[in-house]
Amino acid sequence: MALVQSNLRGAIMALIAFGIFSTHDVVVKFLGGQYSAFQLIFFSVLFSFPLATVMLMSDKTDGNLRPKHPYWTAIRTAAAVVTGVSAFYAFSVLPMAETYAIIFATPLMITLLAIPILGEKVGIRRGVAIAVGLMGVIIVLRPGAHALSLGHAAALTAAVCSSLASVIVRKIGQEERSVVLLLYPMMANFLVMGAALPFVYKPMPIEHLGMIGIIALFGFAAMLCIISAYRKAEAVVVAPMQYSQMIWALIYGYLLFGETPDRMTLLGAAVIMASGVYIVLREGRAKVSANSPVLESRSRQPTATFLRAPKKP
Repeated sequence: MALVQSNLRGAIMALIAFGIFSTHDVVVKFLGGQYSAFQLIFFSVLFSFPLATVMLMSDKTDGNLRPKHPYWTAIRTAAAVVTGVSAFYAFSVLPMAETYAIIFATPLMITLLAIPILGEKVGIRRGVAIAVGLMGVIIVLRPGAHALSLGHAAALTAAVCSSLASVIVRKIGQEERSVVLLLYPMMANFLVMGAALPFVYKPMPIEHLGMIGIIALFGFAAMLCIISAYRKAEAVVVAPMQYSQMIWALIYGYLLFGETPDRMTLLGAAVIMASGVYIVLREGRAKVSANSPVLESRSRQPTATFLRAPKKP
């Protein structure tokens, strides 16, 4: 009974987190129609540093900021930078429901990338789930039926690079300090976006700067809710809650942006979500997955302002 109540509290906390994330994405989409993704990420990371500092002050782990796995840390950092730019751009140019549908392929990509990076063995059932999920992506994209845009490529890139970053964290997260896993992508985003800023900068009124502050604050608040959810409930309960973002996408898209996804987009999204849920449930069974790469990602996909390492066992 206690486990059921704990799982229920964790599921509710996760639903709150993903609702906040969806609101975060609405602000990204609104500002993305007026400013470059480079400019938005630069200022959102800048505003995130005080919040990150407060969080990192509680890190009692002894050590320095030099990564123990510089090669993997560099790849993850690069993947995180590409993820951020791609995701911000995709949300700014694509309907929210369509963007989420493509990004929801992330668990499929994580499972695939875990094979060469983690040595994960994927059986026939998860293999079929991956194939079905990728068919769902094709349904959403419908190559040949309509022109594929740079936004579609950006959403796919975000899903792939976010998956790569998640799998690398699963590989090195038990040995690297959380502060290293958090600060390196933030600093890389700050430096790369800062270098691009002179070429794309547009003056921003104070209310738009305030909205970027909301992006940073909401990303931080949602991340704390996710942490709380995983502390209260089993990962197999929390992980599928990310698909609640599709409901928010339909509501926000219709009310705020006049978006109405077509049947094929909804069908493809349903196929992708079903395969993702199956992979999560399959990983949750004993002796099926040695690494549980999807369950142990423990962060919103593809990314928010903050990137968080999985809780170390």
